[in-house]
Amino acid sequence: MGTRVSVELWHDDEVRGRDLVDEVLAEYRRIDARMSTYKSGSEISIINRSATAEPVVASDELFGLIDRALELSRRSDGAFDITYDSVGYLYDFRAGQRPSANEIDARLGAIDYRHVILDADANTIAFADPRVRINLGGIAKGYAIERGAMILEEAGVQYALLNAGGDTRVLGDRRGQPWIVGIRHPRADDQVVTRLPLVDEAISTSGDYERFFEEGGRRYHHIINPTTGAPTEGTLSVTVIGPDATMTDGLSTTLFVLGVDRGIEFIERMPQYEAIVVDAGGKLVYSSGLVTPTD
Repeated sequence: MGTRVSVELWHDDEVRGRDLVDEVLAEYRRIDARMSTYKSGSEISIINRSATAEPVVASDELFGLIDRALELSRRSDGAFDITYDSVGYLYDFRAGQRPSANEIDARLGAIDYRHVILDADANTIAFADPRVRINLGGIAKGYAIERGAMILEEAGVQYALLNAGGDTRVLGDRRGQPWIVGIRHPRADDQVVTRLPLVDEAISTSGDYERFFEEGGRRYHHIINPTTGAPTEGTLSVTVIGPDATMTDGLSTTLFVLGVDRGIEFIERMPQYEAIVVDAGGKLVYSSGLVTPTD
């Protein structure tokens, strides 16, 4: 998934505990093999190559996750959009390369979640525009750790922490104390902006520091605005807390694109979820269900 993944758990039987860790890591790898656009043989890569010519039959798992992603697109009026990769694939953050304005203009019309056509009866996916590419990078890591948590819950594990990059899922508490999860400072690797006590929750952070390069005094990062085809500006990071890591992952990206005011307004309509936004000036903005620290 292009990021570091981990799982930590408590179990009375050390051998069984280590076996469960291996099971979760194997699940991460299985999902990566199916959903990574960096693997040419992955299911999503096959869809990207073929769905413009004809509908492609998808696995129930991938079809279901794409369906959830499109529902979030509809709810957010396209702020979350898996077709962002129609332009996003032209960025190479390791090499420090970005598309020209003409290249963006030539493909910008392909960014529209409505170009992705699902047929629930046939379990097929088709693209209405031949330029469309989809990428589940904004939701798949959360899905992976949620799947890992399900494996552990079914095995009777009560205390665990699962992580994939900016996405974390905790099971239960930390044996009598809440898990303490820090939110990284967007401009200082060794600092956090705040810490949150969590019990049986998911937390996801999207930031402009995860994959980026700088050119001419501007930061080019991986969270693409579907409207412009360029990196979203005006926000440094967004953290979302809630019961489902798949949703917190997708929502953190959604709020980042929406910006501070519209993002907070959006999350207020989702009573099970809360958010902390770091705006362009470094100020922390909290949704109404969170108490602002006094010190």
